[in-house]
Amino acid sequence: MPDSVMFSPAGDRHFDGLADKFADSLYGGPRGELRLALLDALLPQMLELNGQPLLDVGGGLGQLSAWFARRGHAVTLLEPSADMLEQARQRLDGLPVSLVQAPLQALSERAAGPWSLIACHAVLEWLSDPQAAFALLAERLAPGGQLSLMVFNRDALRFSNVVKGNLQKALDDRLEGTGRRQRLTPISPLCHEQVVAWSQAQGLTVRSVAGIRVFHDYLRRPPASEAEWQQLVALEHRYCQAEPHWRLGRYLLYTLVRDGQPTRGVAHEC
Repeated sequence: MPDSVMFSPAGDRHFDGLADKFADSLYGGPRGELRLALLDALLPQMLELNGQPLLDVGGGLGQLSAWFARRGHAVTLLEPSADMLEQARQRLDGLPVSLVQAPLQALSERAAGPWSLIACHAVLEWLSDPQAAFALLAERLAPGGQLSLMVFNRDALRFSNVVKGNLQKALDDRLEGTGRRQRLTPISPLCHEQVVAWSQAQGLTVRSVAGIRVFHDYLRRPPASEAEWQQLVALEHRYCQAEPHWRLGRYLLYTLVRDGQPTRGVAHEC
């Protein structure tokens, strides 16, 4: 197994050795640019933000933590990969962000809360037991608290395989990645129905949902000019929350709310 492929004892995939790949091929390219642009527009719409402390679970390279910190939130970034955390440290220099090297499963010990605001973006799909991880996130959420959750969409992955001609793979529903290669196909892609069912079981309400990259990943050719790129961005913004288009977003972005009244002075110590 290559050094860059890291698994926890539970079978989760961590990303030591892949920080540069994420920075260059994902966030340094159109996919990452579009994802961040959509989040920049959607997060203020989907979340009630008042400068409350934020726990960023699996915060990776720190882009999301930086977004919140620049808007007045004190952020705690939890990330298991030392490589990712080092790049995040450089990105977040001078911002009110505390860095904690720990996996999601260590929440109770390293960032117990309860928290009025938690973000967990593109993490559950890399865990061998995403349902248990979801339950732990819900447990750490304060009454009335908000969870900004983004997951890799299993239905979109199926559609993408069909578009690419992987028909038997789609028929067999063999969509999960093995996690043993440099390719970043998640080991536990999720569908909307799972998120809804898990939310109900944990006493969370789905307040809003959006698709991230509902068109981009299915293009037969990339935009040929800046004008075409801007047209694509406009389409993504227009339809990311519209039926039926959001359902085929490469990622699904949720705001989930813990039932009950908000608690003043919610703890946010690590």
